[in-house]
Amino acid sequence: MEIFGQLAGGFATALQPINMAMLFVAIVLGLVIGVLPGLGGTSGVAILLPISLFIKNGALPGSNEVTAIIFLAGIYWGALFGGVITSILFNIPGEPWAVVLLFDGFPLAKRLRRPGLALASSFVSSFVGALVATVLFTFFALPVAERALQFGPAELFAVFVLSFATLIGLGAEAPMKSVAMLALGLLLAAVGFDTITGEQRLNFGQVPLLSGIGFVPVTIGLFGIGEILASAEEQGIGYVEQISARLGLRDVREAFVELGKRIRLVLSNSIIGFFFGVLPGHGATAASFLGYGLARQYSKNKENFGKGEISGIMGPQSAADSAGVASLVPMITLGIPGSPTSAVMMAGLFIWGLTPGPVLFIQHQDFVWGLIASIYLGHLMTFILCLLAVPLLAMIMRVPYAIITPFIIVISIIGSYSLNNSMLDVFITVIFGLIGYWLRKLKYPLAPLVVALVLGDSTERELRKALIAGHGSPLYFFNSPLSTLLMLGALVLVLIPLVRTIRARRRGAVARPAGVAH
Repeated sequence: MEIFGQLAGGFATALQPINMAMLFVAIVLGLVIGVLPGLGGTSGVAILLPISLFIKNGALPGSNEVTAIIFLAGIYWGALFGGVITSILFNIPGEPWAVVLLFDGFPLAKRLRRPGLALASSFVSSFVGALVATVLFTFFALPVAERALQFGPAELFAVFVLSFATLIGLGAEAPMKSVAMLALGLLLAAVGFDTITGEQRLNFGQVPLLSGIGFVPVTIGLFGIGEILASAEEQGIGYVEQISARLGLRDVREAFVELGKRIRLVLSNSIIGFFFGVLPGHGATAASFLGYGLARQYSKNKENFGKGEISGIMGPQSAADSAGVASLVPMITLGIPGSPTSAVMMAGLFIWGLTPGPVLFIQHQDFVWGLIASIYLGHLMTFILCLLAVPLLAMIMRVPYAIITPFIIVISIIGSYSLNNSMLDVFITVIFGLIGYWLRKLKYPLAPLVVALVLGDSTERELRKALIAGHGSPLYFFNSPLSTLLMLGALVLVLIPLVRTIRARRRGAVARPAGVAH
């Protein structure tokens, strides 16, 4: 019953006029960002993060840190829904997690000429997935946070190691590329003062670098400039032809009927997507592919997949939105970002003077429960807006990249400068924009770099505190059952790619002689 009382207080906070107004503005911005290919939730949150600092500092009457986090979260929810529109209507994924909708969403819209049903099916399943995840968030976040308060340095370091290991073992990219990005992120996090001794390091004698390399300029560069440059090159600068984007009551009604037929699939994928989204570093993208695979695996009509099967839309969308919500759970409860987008939000908390983790539930209850309540309200508002504004959102795709690209770059540079009124942040943004473009072309994952940069200081601090407590012995990390279990789990995750490679080579070695004999 205590949770219901706290949630009621959260709704009282979230329903304040200033918070609802900023939530509406953020969702509209998120929808626009999601529709534009190359700009995702992470990019949008990173570019607009400086605005949240002004909101937190009371630039608007009645605004505070709750308003700021609701603003950032609203961008994320809007982008989650907005990316669906381009995948279904244009066959161009507006978001990484919307790629899977190309398989059945676009065929249903174009070949079967049911774009309204395709859109309505995705919106309905997204809303259900987000609702299930938010309910789980409501009831599981506080117990996890209370348990996390008992963690010592060894347990905390093991949690950080496990979060890095998931990026290596469960990532879709080449594991060595993930390792390289983790190493780069940890190296960048080490610039500035030593967290224990206060000694200068890796700043090359430059006083401005004593405070370290700012996370926000790096993120704006990687996701704001780097992604938009790469996307502009891939998409070209012309106009995009579109399918009719009308969505009527008949489509919505039929989508609810189809949802009723697939309610077990949507609910099960929502629950699975939630627990998959809690794993650090993955978020909605991996969950969407997992959801599609599960939908096809247990379907009685496997031959219809790829031809406009509605299960191929509802399955991945429910899992993706559920995972998107779940990615905030480790950030709030443990201080570990569950996805690149939540990593950017976590940086915002640091900028606002808040410490992500279990202490938030004690020191800032209004903040935590206001955020949780805003998730319910945000997804309901996004769902309604998507049903009403699809034609307007689809028109955004007709803006050529020759206009979009310079506009996004200018906004990114202004945002990075406004953080500290420093040209150093602008230089960092531009440099990492070029680095992000280069990494994108070489197919290096950015999520490990972002997560390592955010967690670098905390990981090093807990490592050294544990070694001091254990008098330099690494066996201290295996003193408690929990830290031992987490470290062994991390080891298993790191070994997964190696086992996968060995099995692939063995299959290749067996197949080759058979081919020769044939």
